[in-house]
Amino acid sequence: MLLLRQSSNRIKQKAARPQKDPIMSDSSSGQGTIGFWGVVAIGIGGMVGGGIFAVLGLAVVLAGGATPIAFAISGFVAAVTSYSYAKLSVRYPSEGGTVTFLNKAFGSGRLTGSLNVLLWISYLVTLALYAFACGNYGATFFPPEQHTFWKHVIICAAIIGFTIINASGATFVGRAEKAIVGIKLAILMFVGVIGLWFINLQRLAPATWTKPIPLIAGGMIIFVAYEGFELIANTANDVKNPKKTLPRAYYTAVGFVILLYIIIAIVTVGNLPLAKIAAAQDYALAAAARPFLGHFGFVIIAVAALLATCSAINATLYGSARISYIIAKDGELPRQLEKTTGKNPMPLEGLIITCVLSLLIANFFHIDRISTMGSAGFLLIFAMVNLSNARLHKETGSKRWVAYLGFAVCLIALGALICQTALKAPGNLWVLVIMVGGSVLIEVVYRGITGREIRVGMKKH
Repeated sequence: MLLLRQSSNRIKQKAARPQKDPIMSDSSSGQGTIGFWGVVAIGIGGMVGGGIFAVLGLAVVLAGGATPIAFAISGFVAAVTSYSYAKLSVRYPSEGGTVTFLNKAFGSGRLTGSLNVLLWISYLVTLALYAFACGNYGATFFPPEQHTFWKHVIICAAIIGFTIINASGATFVGRAEKAIVGIKLAILMFVGVIGLWFINLQRLAPATWTKPIPLIAGGMIIFVAYEGFELIANTANDVKNPKKTLPRAYYTAVGFVILLYIIIAIVTVGNLPLAKIAAAQDYALAAAARPFLGHFGFVIIAVAALLATCSAINATLYGSARISYIIAKDGELPRQLEKTTGKNPMPLEGLIITCVLSLLIANFFHIDRISTMGSAGFLLIFAMVNLSNARLHKETGSKRWVAYLGFAVCLIALGALICQTALKAPGNLWVLVIMVGGSVLIEVVYRGITGREIRVGMKKH
């Protein structure tokens, strides 16, 4: 999302040339400034944000000793979907990314509008997930009896603080994000490599695994940890030699993160009894580092979590507000969400709405409900992106069976998630119904009242 910020600055500088809208462009000149490793860093940075810190403990509670397999299953879904994103990004490079792909495949209609609104809501949920993790890890620096109080204080401070930073147009956090990504990856790889030497393999034995259906469902509940690779699509216009660079970057980024998550899961389960992980579910990775690195390990993981979640909160706040801007510009949300003020390209109304809604979700929803909402939202969106690629396979040069495979895998994963939720936490199903139904209702009611049309990707050049 750092590149979204840079891209928005370029859009502002080129505002005097309306004949070329970068959001609607269907081709890339290949004269971008971002090389292969830069694009890979965007994908890895998008995925390894606050997600792994937020859902690792939940994953162990759901999958037991099979947690590494749960991450591999959800990683497979991400890997298959990355094929469609790679093909679509090369054919339709655009700041709109997912929004553009859906509009290209399904045209102007209520289906597309509802999916785009669902995408925005899913980013709100993801933001809340990052803030929840930030609060939990930050609270570990205070006495245990004060954890709940400080968790909510930190959640509110993080969201409101970064909202103010984004609203003011400050750029120092954005400039620091590359360093933050490097630090958190270095810490995670350090803990992963060292921790592998101390694991107890008996804790990973099949006897500790959960049953197959709950295992698959558990992998889908934590799927939100892989959300982020799709951000590469939003920077496609700025990539050097995109036809060659984008596919390689997608597959490299997703492959690396799958491997990293599996190693982290092995280290966590192999170094700490399942009961202790469950007791420390909200900060499981820090607790798992303590047996082989002592208090130092706990602290460096907690610091890495704070850095990762704060940078993810900042980037997601900016990105979700930008998405609300793009969707409003398309005609699917009120025109007020298009407005920017002064020299700051940030749409302030969208930023404020994003802030308020994410505060409510992060403070009043439990981690399993937040994760279920986020994973379900992105599984549905990714299913439709795969279907988009199947419909556009002649234009994208894709193998249609791979796109249909991605579509089917996402739907199967979503079905497993819904079935498990119905069995274990049926109350969470209402949240999913409200989230999806609300997206459709917003689109239908708003379009019916205003009659606005979707424009992105529909403009002829």
